[in-house]
This record gives sequence, C-alpha cells and structure tokens, in this order.
Amino acid sequence: MFGDIYRGKKVLVTGNTGFKGSWLTTWLLRLGAKVYGLSNGVLTEPSMYRVLNLENRIEKQFWIDIRNKDEVKRAFAEVKPDFVFHLAAQAIVSTSYKDPFDTITTNVVGTASILDAIRDTVDWEMTAVIITSDKAYDNVEWIWGYRENDAMGGKDVYSGSKGAAELVIKSYWHSFIKNKENIRMGVARAGNVIGGGDWSADRIVVDTVKAFAEGKAVEIRSPKATRPWQHVLEPLGGYLRLGQTLAEGKEQNGEAFNFGPRAEQTKTVKQLVEDIARRWGMNAENCVKVTGQVPFNEATLLKLNCDKSLAYLGWHSTLVYRETVEFVTDWYKKFYNGDKDLYETTIAQIDTYVEKAINQELVWTE
Repeated sequence: MFGDIYRGKKVLVTGNTGFKGSWLTTWLLRLGAKVYGLSNGVLTEPSMYRVLNLENRIEKQFWIDIRNKDEVKRAFAEVKPDFVFHLAAQAIVSTSYKDPFDTITTNVVGTASILDAIRDTVDWEMTAVIITSDKAYDNVEWIWGYRENDAMGGKDVYSGSKGAAELVIKSYWHSFIKNKENIRMGVARAGNVIGGGDWSADRIVVDTVKAFAEGKAVEIRSPKATRPWQHVLEPLGGYLRLGQTLAEGKEQNGEAFNFGPRAEQTKTVKQLVEDIARRWGMNAENCVKVTGQVPFNEATLLKLNCDKSLAYLGWHSTLVYRETVEFVTDWYKKFYNGDKDLYETTIAQIDTYVEKAINQELVWTE
C-alpha cells in the first residue's frame, strides 16, 4: 500500500490531536511509520486522540503552538522528519466568528511558521503535504466544481484565512522552496469530512450522535441545506497518495490537488440525520427538531473538481453514501455503548476501507 513508502519513516503530523489528525496518525501507524505529533493541545472532551491512547502509541508528542516558529523549527531539527503532514488549524467556522484574530493568526501565521521550518531544512530530504481547505476558493456558489487553478478568496473569516494561507504557501514555494533539491512539497484541499471520533463544536454528526446516545431527537438549523458528505478516510488516502508520489520524484512537485466525494454523496442535512437514525435504531420520523436558528452565514454550495487527482494520482473516492453512513454510525455506537478498544475499531474500519479500494483497483493500494 502506497508502495510501502511510509514503513519505518519518520512522519511529523501537525494538528495530530484533532479529528483528522488522529485518523491520519492511526493510518500511518498501521503503515508502519514512526509518527511524531505537533499540537498546542487537545481541544475537545472526549477526543479521539485520548480515546485511542495515541500519545502512548507515537514516538513523541510536541506541545507547541504552530505560531511559535522557533519552537517549530526546534521540533523539525530534532525529528528530521522524512514526511510532514501539516493539518494544524483553527477549523471551526462558528469559532472564527467569535475569535477572528486567533483564526487568522493560527491559519496564516501558523502555516508560515511551518513553511519557514521547511525553508530552513538543509541537511536531510523531506516531503511535505500542506493541507488547507475547499473554502480557500473564492466561492461564488456556481454549480461547477472548483479546479486547482481557480481564484482563492473568502467572504467569511475562516474562508479568508484559508485563502490567505494559500497565498503564503504560493509565495514561500516560489521564493524559497522551489529550488531546494532536498524538499518536495504539495498542497491538498478537501472539504468538511465526517467520521467516528469527531467531537468538535457545531458539527451536525456530533450533535446527532450525542442526542441519539441519550435517546433524544437532534435539533438542526437548516434541514434542507445540502453538503457533500465525505468520510474522513477519503481525503486522508489522497494526502498519503500525494506524499507517496512526491517522495517518488513524480512531476507534481509544488502543485495543489483537490480531494472531494462523489456527486451522489451530496445529501440534505435532514436526510443524513434520518439515515444515521435508521442505522442507530432510532425512529427516523421523530429524530429531528428544526430550530431555524442560524447564528452565522455560511456558503450553501461548494463543490470540488477532482479530475486532476484522478489523472495524476490515480485517486478517486472509494465509499458510496450508504457506506459512509455505516462507517460513521457504527464507530459512534461502539463508543457510546462503552466499547473499550476503539483503536481496534478504527484499525478495522481502515482495513475495510482499504479492501474496498483494492476491489476498485485504486493504484495507491499497490
């Protein structure tokens, strides 16, 4: 899998204590990597990081704010990572309205700190995958998917911080990193993802499973709003594939790639909640309460064109919508039913996902 390129390699994951970071850490451990984490804390309780006991499974945890470039550089110098996956960010839209300055500095200055550490890397070879977001695009809510060469932008603070981070990445690449023979770097853009182990604020799946665990209906604001529901393993597979092709010296050095779900994954919030309810064993007809309270503005339509990832990386999403719902619901049901070994559950879902990808003959499974 991934050409076995991660086995025995030192991999530094920033934001490893978060939802996506915890899943990526677990997958990398499954691949035989030596994982190092860099984060400024554990932001939720419960958290997947603690539920899976990841601090005791990885090589070392660095408790560092990514805006502290000197500390970040010291961590890079100590580990001398073969691979870096930069996921650390302030990723909650509602939080960006409450604390815009923290969001901007974390997502823009924090990214610059990571890039500055990459710029100063001189005595070892390293591959870096910098993860931003689909919200980095200047979203005019057209029906076509955004391509990697479309304009960056952002009308809200979170989107603006991601668009600004992309400009910082571009400038560092062309000014410093492009001509470094020991560095290979790529950018990955993906949208909101769902999966077991997320307990972030203002997430519909999180609110849903918490309510269902107590036998209650879930309150939702916008039942007709549609989203491209993508399981967390989908873009993570893309990140790992991108890291592989970069490390193997393919021609995509310095470029950006979109990782998005199939078109049929786009469903309404209400349908997603009802489908989780059915899988959970709840009555789908009585599982929703509509509040109509929308505390902040958020784009209603945002699609990605992933043709480039298919053409250059051989990547496309693996799961259909039904399987996504099953993965998400089954993980949370085990947690709320008191399962004591969610690490094995997570590994089992990764293995099942890989089996489905093998059956589809995706190149990264080789």
